Amino acid sequence: MKRVLSVVLLVAATAFAFNAVADEMKAEKKPVTLKGEIVDTGCYIGNGAMGEKHKDCATKCIANGMPMGLLSGKTLYLITMNHDSADAYNQCKDLASAMVEVTGVVSERNGVKAIDVTAVKAAAAAAK
Repeated sequence: MKRVLSVVLLVAATAFAFNAVADEMKAEKKPVTLKGEIVDTGCYIGNGAMGEKHKDCATKCIANGMPMGLLSGKTLYLITMNHDSADAYNQCKDLASAMVEVTGVVSERNGVKAIDVTAVKAAAAAAK
């Protein structure tokens, strides 16, 4: 009888732990809005290139497939395409070197931060 009770308690404790972890993971998946500059990751990481002077090059690099990033303060987020709608991601391609507000879910793996973009607007448009 004690063995059965121990097994039942162990199963209940395990189920409780899994539910707690699942709830915590869901809480981390809420969208956030970040402000920053859209950069092409190759030129930014390799040379620190950014800003209006780099707009033409960034636009060309992004059009040719270079990954985009959002430079928010001193943190660089890889911009990733939302699987439900690519619209916001594609809008980011036209905003190279612009100050923007990007909304999406932030995640991190092995030191790389990313934002799964669901909305984007130019900072000037966001201020209105």
